[in-house]
Amino acid sequence: MSPPPIESSTREERIAFLRERFRCLADCDLCGNCILLHHRDAEDVYADYVEGLRSFAEITMELRNR
Repeated sequence: MSPPPIESSTREERIAFLRERFRCLADCDLCGNCILLHHRDAEDVYADYVEGLRSFAEITMELRNR
């Protein structure tokens, strides 16, 4: 599932995408979402994406480079 582009999506659509993309699978060894997010909530980590300020890809690359 691709992230909705900021230009053509609503705030609610972006939040729904994050909730689906980072939902807890209760299998941390296979998932890795918690590690990528540094054990923070996806909506907090991607707040700039939700608000339409930065792209999903930009924030993801920043997280991976930490």
